[in-house]
Amino acid sequence: MVPGEVDTIFAAASGFGKAAVCVVRVSGPGSADLVTALAGVLPAPRRLSLRRLRDPITGEVLDEALVVWMPSPHTFTGEDQAELHLHGGLAVRAGVLRCLTERPGCRPAEPGEFTRRAFLNGRLDLTRVEGLADLIDAETEAQRRQALRQLEGELGRQAETWRERLLDVLARLEAGLDFADEADVPEEVDAGAIAEAAALADEIAVVLSDGTRGERLREGFTVVLAGPPNAGKSTLLNALARREVAIVSDVPGTTRDAIEVRCDLDGLPVTLVDTAGLRDSLDPVERIGIERTYQHLRRADLVLWLHSAEERNEPAAAEPGKLLILTKSDLHPGQPKSTIDIAVSAKTGEGLPALLARVRAEAEMGLGHGDALVTRERHRIALSRARDALHRACMPGLAPELVAEEVRTGARALAAVTGRVDVDDVLDRLFSSFCIGK
Repeated sequence: MVPGEVDTIFAAASGFGKAAVCVVRVSGPGSADLVTALAGVLPAPRRLSLRRLRDPITGEVLDEALVVWMPSPHTFTGEDQAELHLHGGLAVRAGVLRCLTERPGCRPAEPGEFTRRAFLNGRLDLTRVEGLADLIDAETEAQRRQALRQLEGELGRQAETWRERLLDVLARLEAGLDFADEADVPEEVDAGAIAEAAALADEIAVVLSDGTRGERLREGFTVVLAGPPNAGKSTLLNALARREVAIVSDVPGTTRDAIEVRCDLDGLPVTLVDTAGLRDSLDPVERIGIERTYQHLRRADLVLWLHSAEERNEPAAAEPGKLLILTKSDLHPGQPKSTIDIAVSAKTGEGLPALLARVRAEAEMGLGHGDALVTRERHRIALSRARDALHRACMPGLAPELVAEEVRTGARALAAVTGRVDVDDVLDRLFSSFCIGK
């Protein structure tokens, strides 16, 4: 290749191991030459064509595969691209990848490098890249919906709309500074610009007042099962998970460490956490488990505080973010204690549907339906900086030069949302989380 020219990269875009089909992606200026070397003839653009692939050096047949050629700029990366749809045997894949590696100027792609090139070539903004990463990681319907909205550019378009409006405000303010003595500049231009800046600050504030639903949906809703030893936490966890994930024993203190189970609760991501029973203990290992229980309680979105029907004392009243659950209700039939929210029996199944419905309602209230605009802490920080800068710009008595500077700061913060500025440190962290081939 010519010195300084961009490498042509390749990677298997399908999973590892034996499969029916293995898709190998290629992107870069040498894509056409590479396909021609392997397939003999470059296929018509964007049409799957059956080709016999040969080793360019030995002429040995490697596979009969479907090949698609996609010339730039209308490709995912914005570069020339190609895909080889091979038979999914390990030897076939290894042989083709070896031939690609031997081509001058052609190298294996790094994690997320295809998407990184799409960003650098203007095919995706940073919010859409993040949406793609979230879509790959999505485990539930709500997460999928939220990721798709980001991939389709909803936040990016809104941030760009705000930024364009703010640039208009900045132009009006700077006109007032540069041409203050000119008769054709109206005296009320500054007042109108300040009013627009204030309106923008209010619009951004509304988006930020969503209770961090987008970030919480990405991470999932955490439900911690807590209470004294032998309250039935592990038994309830197994019943809710519908499988044996925790050891159940009559011996108090059996659970020493937290056990987490991720669930898809009607499309919402919920993590159930079984914890060590809370009591005074001299056992150093059990005390570590109890301290970890308190750590999980501090981070929980919802606490299920378990109280066994075998206990005679009345449990304390519930607090915000906590449900009091009477367990082993089959051992003490009749009216539950007055402070109890739900009575359940893991043995008979009594109360479990009601408990799941209550957990789902709490999760839905905390996570929403995947309709949040802000889905990452990075978005929230940038938008908060823009809002705060605009609030400062609207302070009475602020010098015109400082007003313009605050508006400029707000516009720069909005540009950071889509990746126009200040994203070098973000890129390495983000793309390293992608799989190779994407």
